[in-house]
Amino acid sequence: MAAFDVRDMLKADAAAASPTSFGGGSEPRTHRFHPLAERIAAIPVKPTLSPVMIEGLVRLADAVTICAVGALVFAAYAAGNVASLLPYQITVGALAIGALALFQMLRLYVVGSLRNYVGTAMRLLSGWTTLFMVAIAVFFFLKIGDTVSRVWLLGFYVGGGLALLGERFLANRIVLRLTRSGRLERRTAIVGGGEAGIALIKALEAQNDTGLRICGVFDDRGDDRSPDLVAGYPKLGTIDDLVEFARRTKLDLVIFTLPISAEARLLGMLRKLWVLPIDIRLSAHMSKLRFRPRSYSYFGAVPVLDVFDRPIADWDVVVKWLFDKIVGTLALIALSPVMLAVAIAVKLDSRGPVLFRQKRYGFNNETIDVLKFRSLYHEMTDHSAAKQVTRGDPRVTRVGRFIRKTSLDELPQLLNVVFKGDLSLVGPRPHAIHASTASRAYEQVVDGYFARHKVKPGITGWAQVHGWRGETDTDDKIQRRVEHDLYYIENWSVLLDVYILLKTPFSLLTKSENAY
Repeated sequence: MAAFDVRDMLKADAAAASPTSFGGGSEPRTHRFHPLAERIAAIPVKPTLSPVMIEGLVRLADAVTICAVGALVFAAYAAGNVASLLPYQITVGALAIGALALFQMLRLYVVGSLRNYVGTAMRLLSGWTTLFMVAIAVFFFLKIGDTVSRVWLLGFYVGGGLALLGERFLANRIVLRLTRSGRLERRTAIVGGGEAGIALIKALEAQNDTGLRICGVFDDRGDDRSPDLVAGYPKLGTIDDLVEFARRTKLDLVIFTLPISAEARLLGMLRKLWVLPIDIRLSAHMSKLRFRPRSYSYFGAVPVLDVFDRPIADWDVVVKWLFDKIVGTLALIALSPVMLAVAIAVKLDSRGPVLFRQKRYGFNNETIDVLKFRSLYHEMTDHSAAKQVTRGDPRVTRVGRFIRKTSLDELPQLLNVVFKGDLSLVGPRPHAIHASTASRAYEQVVDGYFARHKVKPGITGWAQVHGWRGETDTDDKIQRRVEHDLYYIENWSVLLDVYILLKTPFSLLTKSENAY
């Protein structure tokens, strides 16, 4: 998908001036706002790639390139002609580390620099030359110039410079392609359509490279203080509309332009938005209050205060993905005999399919198909979870009682983890779309219930190992489960995932009073 410009779309849609509804998501909305919101939501998007990851990959490519060139030049000239390999290894390692540090100081890893090949190439060659001059000076003053071959050092300098230029050219092509497709731009919404909103947008547009794509403005005010057009961007709706808009457009960032002094209004808006898996920032460029420099983050030179961060982001996403794939695959292989035995038992016990599919909430309120071994009689299957399974429920088969008690019915969800990727090994358990307590839907019972969908759901989780699994027939049970889910989200680490996985088998044996 190519990157889009909301202002260009607004010009093309100038004739469509009447408001329209913006619905169809998991959280019902009755508000009506600008029709452009529907068009933006209909544009297919892929997840934004983290600049931190791009920069990290280029650092890795630089280090590998430098070490590879040093080794190749050594193999071509000096191998077999030197008394010791150690000085060459130390020199290559020191130059690789020095290059990474110097290139960082020269800002050669920021995405904006990676887009500008000519400017980057000049600074890179200057830094590479400076590094070798420092190395030669060190050899001279320490009187160790005869420990490495001068011809090797010259070949390393020339070959390394050319290889780095080639590697950066390839990186430049990739970054430009990702930029054109919109993968490196953070989809952003501005909250507040008054003078502060206009000033923020103009300040952001004055920067050379912020990596932001403004999708529109949202404001609860409908008077002259919040016009329909803010610095060329349309006001798409209210804060309630923004929640649904953010989910459907996979928004990355929300920036508030409200002053800190508007505490009550700000807190009211944040209470609605904190359930979203996005970054939330408070504009500080017009604020008269001044904090310590480390309190701010910046888009170019525009300062903002961090309010909420996406819970699992940047390299954490990669680490958790690898953990799920590797451990999930090993678990699938190890447990395949058990899964086969359960499948046979289910088939022999009652007629109907072995597996049961159910629509449940996934990441960001997206609907996913979760697999389970069928534990109810086929003719009594409840795909919508309209009625929870209770103790002694006549719908449950004989085999079903055992596999539900031991959670063996959840094992097919390893297929969700390994092949579909819509589940994680560890995370908040996915709930059925229409799940409820004895009297009310979960989201009506727990304030901020949908915040548990800020990460992928899991096969097991922090709530489950603490005994909050099985039937949730009372308000207190679902409240305690969500409390544990939110604790997990706020304190996630790989070690916590490992701990939960190791504790899960013991919890199944000792804390299963609500599972039947």
